[in-house]
Amino acid sequence: MVKILELHRTLVKLLVVWSLICLVAFSTVEARVRHYRWNVKYEYKSPDCFQKLVITINGGTPGPTILAQQGDTIVVELKNSLLTENIAIHWHGIRQIGTPWSDGTEGVTQCPILPGDTFKYKFVVDRAGTFMYHGHYGMQRAAGLYGSIIVSLPSGASEPFAYDYDRNIILNDWFHKSTYEEATGLSSIPFVWIGEPQSLLINGRGRYNCSLLANPSLGACNVTNPECSPHVVTVIPGKTYRLRIGSLTALSALSFQIEGHNFTVVEADGHYVEPFVTKNLFIYSGETYSILVKANQDPSRNYWMTTNVVGREPKTPTGLAILNYYPTHFRKSPATVPTTGPFWNDTAPRVAQSVDIKALQSSIHTPPLTSDRTIVLLNTQNKIDGYFRWSLNNVSFSVPHTPYLIALKEKLNLNNVFDQKPPPENYDFKNYDIYSVAKNTNATSSNGLYRLKFNSTVDVVLQNANTMTANNSETHPWHLHGHDFWVLGYGTGKFDVTKDVAKYNLVNPIMKNTVPLHPYGWTALRFQADNPGVWAFHCHIESHFYMGMGVVFESGVEKVGKLPSSIMGCGETKGFHRP
Repeated sequence: MVKILELHRTLVKLLVVWSLICLVAFSTVEARVRHYRWNVKYEYKSPDCFQKLVITINGGTPGPTILAQQGDTIVVELKNSLLTENIAIHWHGIRQIGTPWSDGTEGVTQCPILPGDTFKYKFVVDRAGTFMYHGHYGMQRAAGLYGSIIVSLPSGASEPFAYDYDRNIILNDWFHKSTYEEATGLSSIPFVWIGEPQSLLINGRGRYNCSLLANPSLGACNVTNPECSPHVVTVIPGKTYRLRIGSLTALSALSFQIEGHNFTVVEADGHYVEPFVTKNLFIYSGETYSILVKANQDPSRNYWMTTNVVGREPKTPTGLAILNYYPTHFRKSPATVPTTGPFWNDTAPRVAQSVDIKALQSSIHTPPLTSDRTIVLLNTQNKIDGYFRWSLNNVSFSVPHTPYLIALKEKLNLNNVFDQKPPPENYDFKNYDIYSVAKNTNATSSNGLYRLKFNSTVDVVLQNANTMTANNSETHPWHLHGHDFWVLGYGTGKFDVTKDVAKYNLVNPIMKNTVPLHPYGWTALRFQADNPGVWAFHCHIESHFYMGMGVVFESGVEKVGKLPSSIMGCGETKGFHRP
C-alpha cells in the first residue's frame, strides 16, 4: 500500500512538472523573444549597376526582414561599424508602447550610437501588419539603411481576406551622390538642391543607363552585375498573392502597377481597409499597403511590375521588376514596353485615392467626436540668414543636442537643452495667400516642442502652400511616431476652420501613421495622446526633414519607466554612465 501511495505521489509530481513545461512552451509559442544581431557598415554595392558606397546590414541592402508574430519581443543587437559616423534606427509604425527610448529617433528619444559601439533595441510588436525600419540619423535612409518588418496575427486568428502566399516589396529612389554631398549642398550658400534620383529601386534593385556617364568605360557602372538584375516575384498560376508594398523613398512619390493585372487593396499602415480594386497604387514615402493579386493571366509569359515618379516632373527611368509565372524562366524579360504610369502632374487621381481609403467595416475604430486641441501647421519654404529651410508656421525645426526624452524624464536644466517657448499653433489664416510666394520668406529656427495633456484628443491640420518658386506646391508625406491617427479628411485650397470641420469623416476613417499632404491642399488628422513619451512628427522626405520640416509632441513623460543608460552620453548627458 505504501509503494502504491509513493507511486501516486511521483505521478502527481510528474504531472505538475509536465504541466509547467507545457505552460512555458505554450507561452513561448504565444509570445516569443526574437533576437537579431546586425553589423552595420559601408560597402561598395551596385543596386542600380552604378557602384557607390552603401550602408549595409550584415552585408545587404535592404537589410534583413524582421518576421514576428503579434505580441513578440524583438531584440536587435546592433554594432556600428561605420567607423566615422553615428547611427540611429527607427522602427517605423511600431508604437513603442512602454519603450519610447527604443523609437530610434536621434535627438528626440536617444543619443546616437557611436562608431564601434554595440547598442540593443528591445521592443514589443503589439499588433499585426506591414511595417518598416530605417536610419534616423542625418540622411542615412537614403544611403541604404532600411528594411521590412512583417508581423503576423496570433496563432488561431485569421485575416479578413484570403490568399495563398505572402511576399513583401520595398520601393525606393536612388541617388549617386553620397548623403554627405547632398547634406552639404542643402546647407550651403548658394543652395545646391539634391536633384532628381538617378534610379528607382524595387527591393533594392534598379537599372541605370550606364551610357549616360561621362566616362562609362571606367568600370564604375556595369549592367551585367547581378546585384542590379531585376527583382523577381515568382507566382503559380491560379494562386492569390498578398504583396506587402512599402515606400522608403528619400524624395519621390510613386505609382505602382503590375502589367495586365488588377489588384485589391486590403491594408494600409497595419490597418484593414474597405477593399477596392485598382490597376494603379499611389504610394508615398513612409506608407505601407497590402494588395491581393491573382495569378490569372497567360502563364506562358512574364509581366512587368513598374514604379514611376508622380508629383514631380520625372527625370528618372521607370523602376522595373518581373512577375514570373512558373514554370516560365524567371530571367525571361517581358517582350512588352513597360508602362510609364499615370500623368506625373495630375493631382486629382492621387487625391481621389486618399479620399477613397476607408476603414474596413468590421474593424472600425471610431474616433472621438470632438478634440481637446487643434494645431494647424502651415507648410512653407523659407530662408534663415540666407539658407533655404522648410518651416511650419514660419518656424523651422532644429534637433537639440540633448534628446528631449532624457531631458524631460531626468529633469535636467531644460533652459540648457531646448527652447522653452512652444512653436505657434496657427498662422495668419485671414491674410496668408497659399497660392503665392510669401512676401516675407524669412523664418525663425527653434527646437521648442508641443506639450500635450496626457490622454487628450488632438487635431492636426496640415496646410500646404506655395514654395519659394512661383506656381509650385509640393507633396509632403507626414509621419507620426508613437501613434496611429485617424485621417478625417482632405481638401483643396485653404482649410476653413468652420466649414471644413463639419465635413470630417467620423464614421469610418482609416487609421494610419503616414499620410500625404497634397499640393495646395490640406489634410486633417486626429489622434489620442495616450502613449507616454516624446514623439517626432515630420515630413518623411529626407531633405525636407533635414531642412527643418518637423515638430515634436510630448505627453505623459512622467509616466515613462526608468530610462536605460545606453541611450545617454550626448549633450547634457555626457556625464551619465553609458556602458
